[in-house]
Parts: sequence; C-alpha cells; structure tokens
Amino acid sequence: MKELLQQLREAALKAILNADDAELEALRVRYLGKKGELTAILRQMGKLSAEERPAMGQLANQLRAEIEKAIDERRGELQKILLERKLERETLDVTLPGEKPKLGHKHPMYNVLDQIKDIFIGMGFEIVDGTEVELADYNFTKLNIDEGHPSREWTDTFYFTEDSRVLLRTQTSGMQIHAMETRKLPIRIIAPGRVYRKDEVDATHSPMFHQIEGMVIDKGVTMSDLKATLNLVVEKIYGEGTVTRFRPHHFPFTEPSCEMDIQCHKCGGKGCPTCKGEGWIEVLGAGMVHPKVLQGCGIDPDEYSGWAFGMGLERLAMGEYKINDLRLIFENDVRFLEQF
Repeated sequence: MKELLQQLREAALKAILNADDAELEALRVRYLGKKGELTAILRQMGKLSAEERPAMGQLANQLRAEIEKAIDERRGELQKILLERKLERETLDVTLPGEKPKLGHKHPMYNVLDQIKDIFIGMGFEIVDGTEVELADYNFTKLNIDEGHPSREWTDTFYFTEDSRVLLRTQTSGMQIHAMETRKLPIRIIAPGRVYRKDEVDATHSPMFHQIEGMVIDKGVTMSDLKATLNLVVEKIYGEGTVTRFRPHHFPFTEPSCEMDIQCHKCGGKGCPTCKGEGWIEVLGAGMVHPKVLQGCGIDPDEYSGWAFGMGLERLAMGEYKINDLRLIFENDVRFLEQF
C-alpha cells in the first residue's frame, strides 16, 4: 500500500505541474474526490494489520495535504501568468486604481506680467518682442550711450566678441530703437523680456532678470502723461492708493529723466532688509525720449515727443506677492511656488 501511495504522489504532482486552470479542478476530483484514486487506496486499509493502519493513515493524510498545496500553488502561478499577459495586451488596465493628475499653475512672476500686458493693451499699447543677443549699436549707441560709458565696460556686460559689438542685451530698450525705425507714427509699445547684467546676487539683484520697456511717441506728449500712466499702472497692480515717488535721475536716452519708487510692501516705509532700510523700492527708470535718440531714428524732435520707461518684472512681482527675496523667484523650490 505504501508503494501505491508513492506512485499516486508522483503521478499527481507531475500532472498538476503541467495542468492549466481548467484541468486543475478535474485533477483535484480525480485524486482527492469521494471516488478518487486516494479514496480507492484507503479502502484497502481493511486488509492491513492493526499495527500498520495508523502509519498508512498518516502517509495518506500527508499525501492529501501535499496534493492540495500543489494545486493551490499551480493556480496562483496561472493567475500571475494570466495577469501579465493581460497587462501586455491592454494599454490601460481599468481594474487598477487610478492616480489623480497633479496640475500646476503659472509662475507668480508671469501672473504679474500678464496683468501688466492686460493693463497696457487696454490703453492701446502693442506688445513687441526681440532677440536676447543684440548689437551694441542698438543696446547702447543709438540710445545715446557713447563709448566710455560705464555700462559698456566688460565688467558690467556679457559680450560675445572681443570688439564689443555683440552682447547679451542689458535692457529691452533696444526694442524702442527697432520700433522707431520700422513702425509708423504714432507708436505705443511695451517690450518685455530677459536681460543680462553682471550684478551680484542679493535680495533685489540678479545677473539675469526680466525687464519691461515701454514707449510712446506722438505729438504733444509730456512728462505729465508719463507720470499719470505709471501711477495708473501701479495702482492697477497693487491697489488704489499705492504710494509712489519720482526722483530726478540721469539716463543718456531720456531728458529729463526720473526714477520711480514704490513704498516698501514689507515694512510700509519704515525700513527693513528688503528695502535696505530705505523704506522704498526702486521699480523703474523713465523720462522723455532724448531728442538725439529721436533724430537718430529719423523722427523730427520739433514735431514729435515721447516718453519711455523700463521696469523690473521681478520687483513688481515681489511687491504683488509680498516676496522679500528676489532669489526665491529663480530657485524653482516647489515649496515656495505652491504658495501661489
């Protein structure tokens, strides 16, 4: 009888090992069912002596457990194979749990840029764009910035050529020259874009930043028009009653010239690290377009006048979102950006 059990074990395990899913249930019935082969062998136990029966019964129970385990393991293997084939066949398994997509949003700086664009478009301005690699003639010379000016030094500007003719633009003011040379009068434009200067990095400076230049050329344009326009823009961005001040300044391409400050959003004018203790943050330079610049572009300064400004986009964003360090805008720290 022991030999019969051993023969049954070998036959059953071999059949189970090669069976498919449909055959497994049939094998279970064949070997372990009421009329199965194991039951048939156990019926012969009556022929054994009383001393042999316990040992044979123990062997039979071990064989039953071994066959049941083999069937379960084979069924698990078949299910795994079936799943792998299904995943290979289907590009999307709808039975698997989904993942909710994480949506991003615009950078806070570009939110402010969109605001400014909307404001100026609403006032009849056009948006112009240009290359970041510029000729010194457009970046300096035609803006009345002659050779020898400090801003043209290699210590301040990123040049590509040894003759200082090709450079990374230090301002988008060159777009004003391109516009005056190619567009019909009157002209109302803004020119946003990246600019590059050899500035040391601190809370309000960076060697790469964004500037928005604006210009109006028409008959009868005055400094009052410039101040009124800029005050309107600032109030649109920061809210009605925003405190500004205009300080006399000098720019080669405007005359008279000024700088415009806004009261520090961090300390309310009391003085803090963000405003370097001054209570004010410079946001732009402006002035009336210099007659020599108009003449150089073929515009009669006796008939036409104009104003221009250049503002730092990052500083406007700092005021809009109460950011106290410009470096945060460029670091791409998700913990910072998710706040907006």
